[in-house]
Amino acid sequence: MKKLILGLALSAAVLPAFSQDVDKLIKEQDVKKIISTLASDEFEGRGNFQPGLEKAAKFIENDFKSIGLEPLPGNKDFRQRFSLYRTKTTSAQVSINGTAVPAEQVAALTGESFSWKDNADVQVVKIAAGKTPQAEFRAVRQSGKKSLVIFDQSFERYFKRLKQAADEGTAGIKQSNQQIVAVLGSFDDVKLFTANVEAKTESLPLANIAGMIKGKSKPDEYVVFSGHYDHLGIIKPMEGDSIANGADDDASGTTAVMSLARYYKKLNNNARSIIFVAFTAEEIGEYGSAYFATQVDPAKVMAMFNIEMIGKASKFGENSAFITGYNRSDFGEILQKNLQGTKFKFYPDPYPEQDLFYRSDNASLARVGVPAHTISTDQIDVDKFYHTVKDELSTLDVNNITATIRAIALSSKTIIDGTDTPKRIPPLER
Repeated sequence: MKKLILGLALSAAVLPAFSQDVDKLIKEQDVKKIISTLASDEFEGRGNFQPGLEKAAKFIENDFKSIGLEPLPGNKDFRQRFSLYRTKTTSAQVSINGTAVPAEQVAALTGESFSWKDNADVQVVKIAAGKTPQAEFRAVRQSGKKSLVIFDQSFERYFKRLKQAADEGTAGIKQSNQQIVAVLGSFDDVKLFTANVEAKTESLPLANIAGMIKGKSKPDEYVVFSGHYDHLGIIKPMEGDSIANGADDDASGTTAVMSLARYYKKLNNNARSIIFVAFTAEEIGEYGSAYFATQVDPAKVMAMFNIEMIGKASKFGENSAFITGYNRSDFGEILQKNLQGTKFKFYPDPYPEQDLFYRSDNASLARVGVPAHTISTDQIDVDKFYHTVKDELSTLDVNNITATIRAIALSSKTIIDGTDTPKRIPPLER
């Protein structure tokens, strides 16, 4: 009993000391400087395949160099290079039951031109009102089958984003031969349909920006801190503004990764190796993290802290954040244990209907069995600025960003020092 009391007393004494270190080493003025740059008009919204993305990449890699990080094993620098095959639909003509579907109600996603006349090998999938369109459509894509997907009219907003992506060009690490035609509207009894789709494909270079601090005693065990640095770039003007700055999504998360890299390099006492990575191509399908997942041994990755949209107070109030997939492992419990004695608290994801666990880069590592979770504070169900030109620094609370970064630093301590290891999870089926 005396040993237990002594241990508790020592823990209580040590925590304030660590809290003071965090406050000194992670300063709000430094956080603001980073996010002000990433979310500036100079970077033009960091759109994939747009000039602003390269500007952001150079900014992050220069910062990693100044911090003193090392490139990942096998890489000559901080760029983890890969190529995406981007396919753009140039025309799509579809008819159902002998009636032509208006062009604005058709989206074709494919890696090649194709024509459907004999439809015996094409599955028809109806996504009815009340379903989760993201999850339903993801299942279609993962099926690998030729598919005619009919979206209920209630999903008009989601369909428009899907069509915009198809018209601008869908991407993949490998050239796809899948054939998917999505239409918006009511078609009760689909007996006959035809489709003629023309498409062209090009190979385009992209790069994650990744650096590491080797572990002192467990160098072959890795902890990953990540966020995505890409956003929407230049989009349709709104009130004269066409730059989707992506201050919250996800300059805030990338700022956290850069701040944590600086913090852990200054401490320089990590038992496990720490990887800091800014992913690209999240906004067009999480391709940066999907590629990253092929470049690491998942058995050696002990945990992944993916950080996404921490710019505003969560629905639980100040000094709080939520963790997606909270019940999939004891990751959240470990983090909360390390925050005992502080005001900050982590909660389970309050938006299960949004399917957030699968909508960020943590999913790429979770699919191979890594305890990988996303930390966020965004009230996604009421966020009026999400994916608009209004997602600017002026709408964010830098104090909230700083508090969340500090909480992540404190809560990750025992995972970094090798004391705690989150339970591994079965590889995801989707």
